[in-house]
Amino acid sequence: MHREQRRQKRPPFWRREPVLCVAAVCALASAALEPPSPAYLNYIDWRVLALLFCLMAVVAGLQARGVFAVLAQRLLAGERRMRFVTLVLVLLPFFVSMVVTNDVALITFVPFSVLVLGLIGRMERLLYIVVLQTLAANLGSMATPVGNPQNLYLYAQFELTAGAFFSTVLPLVLVSLAGLCIAALRVRPEGIRVSFAQPARLRERGKLALMAGLFVLCLLAVFRVLPWPALLAVVLAAMLLFDRSLFRRVDYGLLATFFCFFLFAGNLGACGPVREALTALMARRAALTAGLASQVISNVPAAVLLSGFTADWRGLLIGTNVGGLGTPIASLASLISLKIYLRSPGARPGRYLLVFTAANAVGLAVLSLAALLFF
Repeated sequence: MHREQRRQKRPPFWRREPVLCVAAVCALASAALEPPSPAYLNYIDWRVLALLFCLMAVVAGLQARGVFAVLAQRLLAGERRMRFVTLVLVLLPFFVSMVVTNDVALITFVPFSVLVLGLIGRMERLLYIVVLQTLAANLGSMATPVGNPQNLYLYAQFELTAGAFFSTVLPLVLVSLAGLCIAALRVRPEGIRVSFAQPARLRERGKLALMAGLFVLCLLAVFRVLPWPALLAVVLAAMLLFDRSLFRRVDYGLLATFFCFFLFAGNLGACGPVREALTALMARRAALTAGLASQVISNVPAAVLLSGFTADWRGLLIGTNVGGLGTPIASLASLISLKIYLRSPGARPGRYLLVFTAANAVGLAVLSLAALLFF
């Protein structure tokens, strides 16, 4: 009976994976331009898919061992000022997203914020804090190649060096950090006490050490020190031998979305007129085109689609990262925090979307101006 009720409540696949469904339709439609052939295999960037799989599995392993919950509780527990609590709740996803991706940071810290604000009786602050956390995760994740999927893809696709990547994103990251700090500190400086009935603890320290070691190997593979087939073999072996539950925690929808968009972009690139039109458009305004495309199809598909039509990796990198601000679908991680907020007591969807849109508009304007000044 209960199983049947859960099955009935489970939303249909197209609602759970809307971007994957769109990507699949695009891939199928593009086959009219270029009929299926063995050349399709050359469209797929297997290195990116392998790195994404490994990173998602390893980060899930770290999360399951309580790493992020312990970090958050140790920062917040005790006598605090509300400004400090707000600042910590906003900066946690900003910095953590640099190593575990923006969606994982929001999945971890938005529910944590609901818990903390409920404990201290400040649930009226939740809307504002969740909006800032969403911006923080999207902006902090641009700081590293592993912070979000489009960075990982572009870093591999254009064979970037660490120096070239970090020199491009660092000015925008610093501007983002300053803006988030100013926004987070705009609360009353009241004193509060934060306590947790069940203190978080690190679990299974042996497996935690294993996951930490695997994460280091992931970084070595991202920076092309370790061959990606070797990383994939090691991670798969570790999952099979020590934690098979991680196979269920990998976001296969994201991997399938990348796969479909690889096919879509490859078929468009093989069509002469389409290739010439997109190449001309990207040659004039790569960053602007990528930013506008991100507002409609989100920044990850925009990066995959447009990368085949330009050599301007810097414009594409800036456009898809800054373009993660704006509409709720500009970065799909934004939908995660929206879903979690809507499940919280007293949620106000209309008010949330209004504040979200205003905050994103300000952030988009500031970072676009910064990009013009720096680049």
